[in-house]
Parts: sequence; C-alpha cells; structure tokens
Amino acid sequence: MPKLRWGVLSSAKIGRTKVIPAIQTSLLGEVVAIASRTQASADQTAKELGVERAYASYEELLADPDIDAIYNPLPNHLHVPWSIKAIEAGKHVLCEKPIGLNTADVEKLIAVAQQHPQLNVMEAFMYRFHPQWQAAKNLVREGSIGQVRSIHSHFAYNNRELDNIRNNADWGGGALMDIGCYCISLSRFIYDEEPLRVLGQITPYAGYDVDCFVTGIMEFADGNATFTATTKSEGQQYVEIHGEHGSILIPLPFNPNGDTTTHIIVKHEGVREEIVQPPSDHYRNMADAFAQSIFAKESVPTPLSDALANMKIIDAIFASAKNSEWVAIE
Repeated sequence: MPKLRWGVLSSAKIGRTKVIPAIQTSLLGEVVAIASRTQASADQTAKELGVERAYASYEELLADPDIDAIYNPLPNHLHVPWSIKAIEAGKHVLCEKPIGLNTADVEKLIAVAQQHPQLNVMEAFMYRFHPQWQAAKNLVREGSIGQVRSIHSHFAYNNRELDNIRNNADWGGGALMDIGCYCISLSRFIYDEEPLRVLGQITPYAGYDVDCFVTGIMEFADGNATFTATTKSEGQQYVEIHGEHGSILIPLPFNPNGDTTTHIIVKHEGVREEIVQPPSDHYRNMADAFAQSIFAKESVPTPLSDALANMKIIDAIFASAKNSEWVAIE
C-alpha cells in the first residue's frame, strides 16, 4: 500500500501531540521530516517522535524531493505565506485552521492553488472526520429530528499567557479565529448552506488586544445558529442541534480523545436515545482522507471554497461587532 510522505513545518504543539502521532499510525501516511527555527529544536522533536530527518529551516524542508505533502501548523499569520511556498515547491498542503487571516488572505492562496491543479490543498478542520459528526449529519439528513431550526455551540478554554500566540492580535490570535471558527464551520456543515446574515458581539477584556469573549448569531434560510467562544473562562464545549421533532446533543464535539468512546444524545418526541461511537482519531481519519484524495487523483474532502466561505463569516462577525449591526453574507 502506498504511503504519502509528509513533512511538517515547525514543532508546534498541535503537530507534536496530535497530528504527527496520528499520521504515524495512519494507513496511508508517514512523517519523514520536520523543520523548526533551529537545528537543535528540529533534532530534539525528530528524536522524540521518531522522525527520520530534521531541518533547521522551512526552506530546507520544502526543497526535499522525497516529501510529497506538507502539514502547516504555523501561527495563523504564516498559514498563507508558507502554504503558498509549499505549493510553489510542488507539495500538497494540509494547513491548520483558520487557513488565513481574512478573506483577502485566503483568496491569495486560492489563486496560487488554482495555478497548480495537480496539487491538493485543504484546511485542517479535523472534527468533520470524526464518526460522531458523520452520524449527526446523517441523522439530520434523514430527517430524524425534523427540520433543523436552531443550533447552539459553546467552546471555551482559559488562556491567560500574555506571550501565547493565541493572545497576539498581529498573529491572528483571539477566540473567534482560534475556536469560534469551529462553531461557524459546524453550523454551515449541519445546515449544508451559507447564512444570509450575521450579528456579532465582542466583550473587551482588560490587558488583551485580542477578542476574548465572542458571541455570534447566524441567520440561515430556515433557522439560526448561535455560538459563544471564549479563551478566558472555564474550559467547556458542547453543541445542541434542535429540530421540529427532536434534538441532538454532542457533549464533546471538537476534541475527543482518539482512544475513548464518544456519545451523541438524540431526543425524538420525548424519547431519549444515546448513540455510542467507538474510539476514533479524527486527525488520523483526516490524514488518511487527504492522502486518499491524492492517490485517487480526486478533489479534497473539504475544498478551499469551504475555507473561503468560513473566513467570510469570520470577517463579517468582526465587522458586525465593530459596528453593532447585522452584516449580510454575499
């Protein structure tokens, strides 16, 4: 069975603890190289994770002819520049979310990707590759809870480190970019359409330039979706999907451990059912799905048009919060 040979840009935590181990245990991939800003850092990470090659610069890794695909977990402001460099170096690209800083940034990436149609480029929204979300999507599609009328999602963690990249406005930090993007994405995924307009509210937090508390409302043709995303409160997450005849609760929607079961609670006309999903690593599932699209010479599971649509809503919520008014999505 062929293996996609991966190179990883940087020793970021998400790569070290989640994505690299997932690829190393995947069916269709292997991590052959990692790059960091110093040789010492690259060597240490490569040794810890059993990666064959370590590079002291991203340019050296991109020049390696034995690498087929790049995983880009760099800070948000470096997603587009280094993804473009990777494409121009002839590599397929899986880039962490959000894929850019704003709509114009994503459009730059799309323009370059279109010039290299033989290469696959995808935003790494891993949650969509977990069986619990596929089950939820199927339940909605089959009409198990009737017409969906509202979705509410909550995603929170507590990060008070001033020097953390998620608290750096210039680097694309803040709650909306880091975790609110999930709430937007899942709402579009379940409704299977784009919202008509959005309303956003950002509560200032003393000592931080980034948005720390964000609330959003998205109006769809047949219902709405609301969310709260915060990086300054007790960690918690859940998603509720309400239809005319029932509801779906996903208690751990975004980062369940790959070695534990997950639970979906479905209520239909007063009857409660708990659907248990076996352990599944959504990072591994995503890596294999991406690799399969390359080997089969097919489109990626989640196209860049989806990434662009998500970023348009992020931009619109920022604009809405600034002007305290609804913003139409065009």
